[in-house]
Amino acid sequence: MNKNFKIGIDYGGTKIEGILMDQSGKEVLRKRSTYDKNYQSGIDTVKSLVEEFDQHSSSKNTVGVCIPGFSSRETGLVNNANCVWINDRPFKKDLEKTLDREIRIMNDANCFALSEAIDGSGANYRSVWGIIIGSGFGGSFVYNKEVVEGVNQVAGDWGHQPLPYPTKEEYDLSVQCQVGNCKRPLCSEQFISGIGFTKIFNQKYGTNLRTREIVALEANGDERAKKEFDLYEDRFARLISVMIGIIDPDAIILGGGMSNVGRLYDNIPKLLPKYTFSDKVRNKVLRNTHGDSSGVRGAAWLWDSDKF
Repeated sequence: MNKNFKIGIDYGGTKIEGILMDQSGKEVLRKRSTYDKNYQSGIDTVKSLVEEFDQHSSSKNTVGVCIPGFSSRETGLVNNANCVWINDRPFKKDLEKTLDREIRIMNDANCFALSEAIDGSGANYRSVWGIIIGSGFGGSFVYNKEVVEGVNQVAGDWGHQPLPYPTKEEYDLSVQCQVGNCKRPLCSEQFISGIGFTKIFNQKYGTNLRTREIVALEANGDERAKKEFDLYEDRFARLISVMIGIIDPDAIILGGGMSNVGRLYDNIPKLLPKYTFSDKVRNKVLRNTHGDSSGVRGAAWLWDSDKF
């Protein structure tokens, strides 16, 4: 296998993105493709991207893949993916057969955190916690540039933990979570994901707005939007404080669509001392460096990891 280049694949629900990087992390070629939402179409699209990158580099390269779910070490089957057509399928094995090489595969939150820890906003920190707040809500913990997966492969992935210190209003707003096998009330994803935040806003005010429209309202001084972001930040700070008490990372890096809301980086650090059991909160809350590219870059970096 060529040591000069590496391929990363970000397998999403509507598109598949690929990147060819050199060993320093410099992007050589990038391509994004749409595909039919079925298992074989996804396999074929990955194959097409990898063949194009191999041809461009005149070599057979390592391939890392990030997916919005987990590939079980025990069974080899994918679980809890929002691309439901890959659930309960031997995705890694089938890709390896199709590509005629070993691949490395990991959850997209892990790849995001790894990318930011290696050469992104967390590059100068030993312990990095990456949080994705987009259509879903999840996270990953990286220590010394290595993903800490845990025995169940869910270390740092806090998206379906109960919301701490819930108020009466939050009890009233909560419904049973329908994601994967969660089925819990007061699931934090209902409150912190972009979809959850938007659903609460529309439910309370009788509107039918999209997330970016609510963000624009807040930027223009709308009192309803301001109030809901105040509540959102307080909920987010409560959750972060719990994880600080467990893993106490040097840096907390936000990704996903909601991470583009600039006020989070001013307000959440101010709220953390209210909920964190410490004389001072020293953890840094940072914007990501690579944006939507973090997942695909992290997938490519999987071949620099010693954990496989």
